[in-house]
Amino acid sequence: MTTFLTDSTDITRIHFASKLSLKQRSELGQFLTPAPIARFMAGQFSNLAGHVRLLDPGAGVGSLTTAFVERLLISSDKVESCFITAYEVEPIFLPSLKQSLAECCIALENKGIKANYCLCEESFIEAAAEVNLPLFTRSPISFTHAILNPPYKKISSQSIEKKILLSLGVETVNLYSAFVWLAMLQVAEGGEIVAITPRSFCNGTYFRPFRKALLAEMGLGKIHVFESRSAAFAEDNVLQENIIFQATKTKLKPDFIEVTNNSGNALGEFSEKRLVPYSEVIETSDSEQFIHIITNSLEDALRVQMDKLPCTLDELSLEVSTGPVVDFRLKSALRSCLDEKSIPLIYPESMKAGEISFPPKNPRKAIAIEPNQETQKWLIQRGWYVLTRRFSAKEEKRRVVAAVCSPMKEPLLGIENHLNYYHAKGEGMNPDLARGLAAFLNSTLFDNYFRQFSGHTQINATDLRRIKYPRKDDLISLGSQVDDSISNQERLDELVHKALSIMSEVTNAIQASKRIEESLVILKDVSAPREQQNERSALCLLALANVLPETPWSQATAPRRGITEMMDWFRDYYGKQYAPNTRETVRRQTMHQFVQIGLVIENPDRPDRPINSPKWCYQLHQQALSLLQSYGSEQWEEARENYVVSVKNLLQDRERNISMIPVNLPNGQAIQLSSGGQNILIKDILEKFCPRFTPGGTVLYVGDAGDKFIVNETQKFREIGVQLDPHGKMPDLVVHYKGQDWLVLVEAVTSHGPVNLKRHNELKRLFQSSSKGLVFVTAFPSRKQMTRYLAEISWETEVWVADQPDHMIHFNGERFLGPYEEPENRS
Repeated sequence: MTTFLTDSTDITRIHFASKLSLKQRSELGQFLTPAPIARFMAGQFSNLAGHVRLLDPGAGVGSLTTAFVERLLISSDKVESCFITAYEVEPIFLPSLKQSLAECCIALENKGIKANYCLCEESFIEAAAEVNLPLFTRSPISFTHAILNPPYKKISSQSIEKKILLSLGVETVNLYSAFVWLAMLQVAEGGEIVAITPRSFCNGTYFRPFRKALLAEMGLGKIHVFESRSAAFAEDNVLQENIIFQATKTKLKPDFIEVTNNSGNALGEFSEKRLVPYSEVIETSDSEQFIHIITNSLEDALRVQMDKLPCTLDELSLEVSTGPVVDFRLKSALRSCLDEKSIPLIYPESMKAGEISFPPKNPRKAIAIEPNQETQKWLIQRGWYVLTRRFSAKEEKRRVVAAVCSPMKEPLLGIENHLNYYHAKGEGMNPDLARGLAAFLNSTLFDNYFRQFSGHTQINATDLRRIKYPRKDDLISLGSQVDDSISNQERLDELVHKALSIMSEVTNAIQASKRIEESLVILKDVSAPREQQNERSALCLLALANVLPETPWSQATAPRRGITEMMDWFRDYYGKQYAPNTRETVRRQTMHQFVQIGLVIENPDRPDRPINSPKWCYQLHQQALSLLQSYGSEQWEEARENYVVSVKNLLQDRERNISMIPVNLPNGQAIQLSSGGQNILIKDILEKFCPRFTPGGTVLYVGDAGDKFIVNETQKFREIGVQLDPHGKMPDLVVHYKGQDWLVLVEAVTSHGPVNLKRHNELKRLFQSSSKGLVFVTAFPSRKQMTRYLAEISWETEVWVADQPDHMIHFNGERFLGPYEEPENRS
């Protein structure tokens, strides 16, 4: 029953997410925490015992607090009491938050844990200005735990928040770091903080004071990295890279930090895990206190080698600066065309394939600026420069994008503020040095290294200054070889590796990344399900083909391998070390589907092997092996087409011999469904849902994974006045519940997903001739699977879960089960 706390709160979260526009949420800086993330965060605390005092300083609808309380309720440690302090300033969240807090306390009291809460209906930061509040006085009462998803919003220099923070000695630029800083001040010695924040505080000048305060007061214990920018808040189009970190208030730093990296479809489902020495994440000699997050051993080898590069920018007699022309401040001097009275003005849109293309073909910005008394100090001398974008677009593969700017005929040049530029103490540099430097910055080698400490889209000049660079002679030599190669990534990487004598471990790291990307392309090209187009499945394919980072696809083989052997192989050759308990995820979420789509054979040496045998193994199908061996060659497309045909025939043969699932309809009639697909869930709906929620009902239609339908009572549809469009897409199950005169339309989520808004409207149109009330139900195999789809489920529908068959969840309606509107033609 405890899991209902977070799931119930998540339904409320989704409701508000649908009511608030993205603009409103951005103005609030508040992105409410989905249930899977809230539970994962609650699971990061190390010590849950005794008298717990929890702080949730930006509580929203209570997602984090309910997840924390769930964790207390199942904790094996002895929890004696729990007092919750929650802050929330947004009025529309308060009623739901109050209800969540009250339910948490009731659940705790029922478990024998004393509980109470305090809800502060005001800004967490503004509360600091009120000296009578115990939170910000030097009261001996402080918090044992703090859990945060703080608002993400820049702090205006003129804002009340800025003034309050400065008065408290808190110097930072964003609300999220301010919240963490203030929470940190209120946590007791030995207390813990778990927070989800953008990764941007890990480097750069702006967050230096925050980093120093955090690392001085707290010991980082765990860091979780999300695989993509949008993974944490996919529903809200949040593009900042996020991390979850756990830290303990202590002057003594731990020896190791646990670093995890999620690469599965569900959070924590398939996490890569490493114990990294604390000194490798935070170097004590680094005055900037950058936080390096390294998720695997190959990345670590890359860091070690890159740190051995010999030169600083100063030793190269070079500098890097931010483009000095801030266009809105010099608006009167900007020009849309270049004439004898103006000089070129370079914007990021002029950067193409490692070079500056000027003027751009279809400029959206000014292309020139007039040199005058006002603009003169913001212009630079003509010469050879290297430019980088300060912001990387989400669709770009590389974080750092560099281009060579060659001298133009005009004596001066303007560089806009969204660019950084490398220069020789204010002047241009040697042309081959510029080409070599741009090649180095554009290499996959540099990009992989830069991402270890830069987790946001902004490329700060400060970050570029602190990096080590190759010797000047090596860069000049590289530049003399680059010519047109700068636009060919593979050729460019080869030149960089050769010219800079990068050790084999680094080359191996780059090749490993490349092989994983190629494996993903292959899975997409053979139409693998979207859920299997991920790093986990890519590694499985590589292991089954025995393709090492340095192995060409033409040399792929087909060894027989079990799950444990495959995971050891990931670790040994690709530096990806996953927790042993993720073996079942590999089995259920990759290998099962590989077998289903004809890519892999189970137990080719002994098909009758018991399912619990430790010798259970997998092997690539011969057609799949032949396909992989052609990847990258001229024969690839033909081989792919042949493979698709052969697999189609294979699957058809398999379907002819498929076993059947016996099912009893509510009236006692026995039918058989083809095995696989959604039919296991269909069986549960017929045998568990119908007797409980539509007793005495008549099953009018049952879809089947193998046939188009297995039950289709066309005449009975006519008898009750339902005229169906023969081209309409039927739900998986239709039941006429005579007791209430309703048509209950059930979708099994495992077939085509839940009843979302689009499907809700489709079904209403399909059954528009019905005089019966319409009830829309989505059926799920488990509560865990339900949480993955909560954001999609339409309001005014019902949800039923097979593993808890006695319960029904209804979305925002006044009835337990029933139609939400009366049919227009009903008498």
